[in-house]
Amino acid sequence: MAAAKKAVLGPLVGAVDQGTSSTRFLVFNSKTAELLSHHQVEIKQEFPREGWVEQDPKEILQSVYECIEKTCEKLGQLNIDISNIKAIGVSNQRETTVVWDKLTGEPLYNAVVWLDLRTQSTVENLSKRIPGNNNFVKSKTGLPLSTYFSAVKLRWLLDNVTKVQKAVEENRALFGTIDSWLIWSLTGGINGGVHCTDVTNASRTMLFNIHSLEWDKELCEFFGIPMEILPNVRSSSEIYGLMKAGALEGVPISGCLGDQSAALVGQMCFQDGQAKNTYGTGCFLLCNTGHKCVFSEHGLLTTVAYKLGRDKPVYYALEGSVAIAGAVIRWLRDNLGIIKSSEEIEKLAKEVGTSYGCYFVPAFSGLYAPYWEPSARGIICGLTQFTNKCHIAFAALEAVCFQTREILDAMNRDCGIPLSHLQVDGGMTSNKILMQLQADILYIPVVKPSMPETTALGAAMAAGAAEGVGVWSLEPEDLSAVTMERFEPQINAEESEIRYSTWKKAVMKSIGWVTTQSPESGIP
Repeated sequence: MAAAKKAVLGPLVGAVDQGTSSTRFLVFNSKTAELLSHHQVEIKQEFPREGWVEQDPKEILQSVYECIEKTCEKLGQLNIDISNIKAIGVSNQRETTVVWDKLTGEPLYNAVVWLDLRTQSTVENLSKRIPGNNNFVKSKTGLPLSTYFSAVKLRWLLDNVTKVQKAVEENRALFGTIDSWLIWSLTGGINGGVHCTDVTNASRTMLFNIHSLEWDKELCEFFGIPMEILPNVRSSSEIYGLMKAGALEGVPISGCLGDQSAALVGQMCFQDGQAKNTYGTGCFLLCNTGHKCVFSEHGLLTTVAYKLGRDKPVYYALEGSVAIAGAVIRWLRDNLGIIKSSEEIEKLAKEVGTSYGCYFVPAFSGLYAPYWEPSARGIICGLTQFTNKCHIAFAALEAVCFQTREILDAMNRDCGIPLSHLQVDGGMTSNKILMQLQADILYIPVVKPSMPETTALGAAMAAGAAEGVGVWSLEPEDLSAVTMERFEPQINAEESEIRYSTWKKAVMKSIGWVTTQSPESGIP
């Protein structure tokens, strides 16, 4: 029986999904897109000072190896032969910045996470140098100047960390986002590791020209970044190198996508106008705009969606980025201690079924889209003596939904054609109260695939479809049909509007909280 089972499965594809809060490795059947096995490890976030968010690049790498080994063990227990794994894709938290020593393989500082705010004064100084009538940074990159993107984090490391400065002077430094750090390490590290990234991750650095699809000399000069430390930019689907260690030694790494692009692919949003919203640490709504860059008038980003092969065309997307979604649940767990596990939030919210006039704006890292307001900070308002932790839990879930409504409104205005339903994915979508609330607040149906690991699926699809691997067909007729769960709006439109306008009032109260940034000091 076991032998027969192995024969039936056919080629498998693995995916590393390295997110902000956890790392996962998942294995899919390339013919049916069925998830066969996976393993997950939570990642520590360090907050050394107010507004600072760091992670240990070695812990991240170790977690990837651990997830791969454990998943392979689980496949063994299922009688599935791991030699059927023909390719590995990588999907990652975007923008998070690592600089390491190419001779020792050691990181020269912790990874500075996308949510980190230490670069606010760097941003303010740089913005003074952009002419008002010619925002060349935005027109080349599609991005507003913000603490969110890699270039300013890298600038901060070059200005403040002696070890980084010295390594750059001695030509030992390599820069990368998490995908580059992982691929370099997995393909051999100091022994011939491949230093590369893909177009989607490169488009989040603020150093990449999204029109010419290459590192931009003018941008590198503006940010003062030496181009020799940058990785080679490749498509999202090609063989970058082979795994050099562990259970999957010799397997090609052949897919690479920033997590939000990976989810767009995994949701099969290959047509102009198709969109998805992913509920992870943050919330990210992406709409495929086809081969054209669409620039937003309403606070959205223009970004590279994917380029699925060296000779394949590039696709672009409009993106609404919300910094804090699942992170607010983690905060209620780790900082306030009102829940012991993230799953408990649903139970608390269910007990009251309303926030009872309490509104929670989780602007922990300022506000991202559509406001781009770094001065904002988190607030909970509308409190009375009646308010308890259940109401705050409910308000936290509502906050995720209201923030999504704001970016959806912006998307509808930019695209001119309102979305008739919202395709969703990500860890938080298993929360049924959240999904129903989202349908009520948007006043359109919310549609979720029964297999929520869309990000990993997208990375696996890119890897399996790569030239030289060819085990996953992306032709429309070959894509497997996905079973979906639908949530229809259940409140009246008027109530939905009243709640939304009160939310906007709360947002206004969160803005302008931080007036001057505390001076940034150097790091030994």
